[in-house]
Amino acid sequence: MNILAIGAHPDDIEVGCGGTLLKYARDGHGIYLLIMTKGDMGGDPDTRHGEQERSAELLTARELIWGGYRDTQLTENMNRLIHDIEDVLKRVKPEFTFVNFGDDTHQDHRALSRATVSATRYIKNVIFYEVPTTQNFSPTVFVDINETFHDKISLLLMHNSQVMKTNIEGLSIKDVVQSTAIFRGIQGRVRYAEGFVPLRLFINV
Repeated sequence: MNILAIGAHPDDIEVGCGGTLLKYARDGHGIYLLIMTKGDMGGDPDTRHGEQERSAELLTARELIWGGYRDTQLTENMNRLIHDIEDVLKRVKPEFTFVNFGDDTHQDHRALSRATVSATRYIKNVIFYEVPTTQNFSPTVFVDINETFHDKISLLLMHNSQVMKTNIEGLSIKDVVQSTAIFRGIQGRVRYAEGFVPLRLFINV
């Protein structure tokens, strides 16, 4: 089956659901990444483009798709954003779609989440992930990522220009992600986990 992960910026997907995507990839499923901006407000866009390409290669993604939007400006293009996501959904036909959670201090994350809710109105299995700027996130679905956690860190380290840009003195993105994985693991009763909030989730019985 095909899995589509959508992120507002390079590295959002790796932070939010990289461990889960690695598990899907290792089971032979097709991973598709849709990145809406090159994150140019957080660094050189060419550098961030290259970092995302290297991460996608390590993830063995079948395709890395760029949205072509400017960083911080997703809120200004809502109708176009919805249509662009719909176009990718029609082509990829994902069984699962992952995207930023809507309650977030970054306007791009909020806008992308809202647009994806509209674009996926006829799509099964739409699931929200968290990033460090997410707020009020109470996951009800957990994925055990113990076997892929260290490779998830490797994905994040591909985004070398962002490793220390946590705005928390002395903490790298590796530290933040490890802390989150341990906390979600405790909630899910495993060592390392990623937590998710489903918009819709079908369970095969």
